Amino acid sequence: MMKTRIALTALALTALAGGLTMSPRHADAQARAICYNCPPEWADWGSQLKAIKSTLGIDVPADNKNSGQATAALIAEKASPVADVVYLGGIAADPAMNAGVLAPYKPAGWDKIPADLKDPDGHWFTIHSGTLGLFINTSALGKVPVPQSWADLLKPEYKGLVGYLDPTSAAVGQLGVMAINLALGGSYDNLDPAIKFFKELAKNQPIVPKQTSYARVISGEIPILLDYDFNAYRGQYTDKAPVRFVIPKEGTVVFPYVMGLVKGGPNADNGKKVLDYVLSDASQVMWGNAYLRPVFADKLSAEAKTKFLPDADYARAKPVDLKKLAAAQKAIIERYRNEVN
Repeated sequence: MMKTRIALTALALTALAGGLTMSPRHADAQARAICYNCPPEWADWGSQLKAIKSTLGIDVPADNKNSGQATAALIAEKASPVADVVYLGGIAADPAMNAGVLAPYKPAGWDKIPADLKDPDGHWFTIHSGTLGLFINTSALGKVPVPQSWADLLKPEYKGLVGYLDPTSAAVGQLGVMAINLALGGSYDNLDPAIKFFKELAKNQPIVPKQTSYARVISGEIPILLDYDFNAYRGQYTDKAPVRFVIPKEGTVVFPYVMGLVKGGPNADNGKKVLDYVLSDASQVMWGNAYLRPVFADKLSAEAKTKFLPDADYARAKPVDLKKLAAAQKAIIERYRNEVN
């Protein structure tokens, strides 16, 4: 009995002394990085998080914030940061940088990123992009025809069938406002066409969730969602759901998604490794296989490209001006809240 107690005491003292018996493999298993706004159901982040764990040995817990919520959390925690990296819709990139919550870091592959898709000092950079349009569950529509335009959504037969993410907080919601605005003749400075459209759409009782709603479209709960091509293609080709993607005939926009290093994050070294990884060849190919357009265009495989709509359809999708979009963000939120919501 005495020998057993002595042995247990020795083990306890060893652990208290710093875990000298811990194997390197066990130590690696404890490595982690906190990413805000990395929802597993969005943009196939689930596969990326698994790949980061298996490749780098870094555990990155899933996080279901949207861009607005992530930015607000970073600002609230500025004195004592919790996150190490953040993923944001491009509209939120400069506001987050200007709030002082991002630290400059230029990951591997930085020089290959087009100049208009990154902050020159390294506070944020694009990893992939998506095209906004209509993510449609054709089965849930029943006998109602598949809409082909933004204007179609205002017709009485689509009452209660249309959804879009809340523009007061979600980047994709704000982008939806601007995409429709530009398509209907507005500008980054003149939001009148979009506000008029959403006021009309309100008569059709739209569904306005605050969080990503992929599963709700797949189930048919939301038959039509203003969303990205990559979600629609995932539903169509991966989940084999009765869904399709439509680029409205009036036109739309292509929107980049970015990442950045959180200033003062508790696991900064691991955060940098994660940022290096999302620009690696393996990760970029994986984004393409998840139906996103990688920031490095040559990483979109020929097989993946066959799942996209024809180039003639994508000709109606124009790159968004991130600087002008960011400058319009406040007006989008305020006008929507005051005149539509």
